Amino acid sequence: MKKREAEHRGVSAMAKELVANEILKIAAEIRALVRDGARVLNLTIGDFKSDQFPIPDLLREETKKALDQGHSNYPPSNGILECREAVREMFLERLGLDYSIESVLIGGGARPMIAASYMCLISPGEPVVYSIPSWNNNHYSTIVGARRVEIPTTQATSFFPRVEDIEPHLGAARMICLNTPQNPTGTVMDPAELERLCRAIVAENDRRLSTGQPCCYLMFDQVYWMLTFGKSQHATPVTLVPEMARYTIFVDAISKSFAATGLRVGWAVGPEDAIERMGALLTHLGAWAPRPEQVATAALLRNREALDAYHRNMSAGVLKRLEALAKGVRRLQAEGLPLDTIDPEGAIYLSLRLDVLGKKTADGQPLSSDESIRRYLLKEAGVALVPFQAFGLATDTGWFRASVGAVSVAECELAIEKIGQAIRRLG
Repeated sequence: MKKREAEHRGVSAMAKELVANEILKIAAEIRALVRDGARVLNLTIGDFKSDQFPIPDLLREETKKALDQGHSNYPPSNGILECREAVREMFLERLGLDYSIESVLIGGGARPMIAASYMCLISPGEPVVYSIPSWNNNHYSTIVGARRVEIPTTQATSFFPRVEDIEPHLGAARMICLNTPQNPTGTVMDPAELERLCRAIVAENDRRLSTGQPCCYLMFDQVYWMLTFGKSQHATPVTLVPEMARYTIFVDAISKSFAATGLRVGWAVGPEDAIERMGALLTHLGAWAPRPEQVATAALLRNREALDAYHRNMSAGVLKRLEALAKGVRRLQAEGLPLDTIDPEGAIYLSLRLDVLGKKTADGQPLSSDESIRRYLLKEAGVALVPFQAFGLATDTGWFRASVGAVSVAECELAIEKIGQAIRRLG
């Protein structure tokens, strides 16, 4: 018996099929190299270094204060009231969306909210529609036994699905998953295209009302929405089509917009009946947010001046790094090197294409896959990127994600310089 089969004899069918997060595997590889003394320009993990992007001072101070005041016990399983109210107020003030307090659920980051959406809205065998590349939808589908309906996307649509791509699957779909600004691509969905999709979802759900079919939900992950650049505009389904309030599950968190990935406070906002079931699930999983961080998050979200000041600085810092990468790619492209990119639109990522499949290294080894390109850049340039295969893409396209939360502007410039040097050495 093969070793892998022997190791998995005692686990469930789901666990046998489940694959560990590919990005975290790469991150572990990089950490091991660094421990051994290698110098790596690490553009892999979607996280932040606190010396580059510290959390808001108010968030730190209020977390300490909450601990000093004794907020160290279990929170209510659906979140402390102050935090739920603060999220509700933020939705009203900043997004123009008026939800009841019963529509707000607090949890331990965005991941439990996404997982709860899958587990509470999808039964085994039901179709879930999502584009590729996208973050983790393939794995959550495996966990709940959903039927994956994957929509391949390209640079031409900024790696978002078109309504025409989704419509053939809409009649059976139980959930459509969108993330904008998007991980891994750093692109923002066109509001006009989002509106078209929302109108199609409403029309489909109107049809289902007469047949008794369960509705089709939209799981809308907007965890990067405060990081939107230039002419790009973040729009929400419910703003564009108010009828979508019955079908949209918003997912958000402090992790990305406030560089607070380790503090684990996230929220879901949506129809009361769905949110109530998701909250019931969390009572069994224990995936609630720590009480001190909830107290601090409530204080931050309610302090307009502190929130806005932090975001002016953070957005400017992220954009400087993304632009350093993009300008470097454009310069190498102008020199004739086979690179491409998409100008920064949102999130902390830049899409980067290295059109070097089939080329050979100095020792005659062919670059036959995106994984071989990744390893070549790591060895020859000391630059770590994540291929789009880590986001559900099956084919080799030469597209990679570069993440800027843990590097300086100078390191971004150096990374592109080293990538250029490594590409010039290919035959």
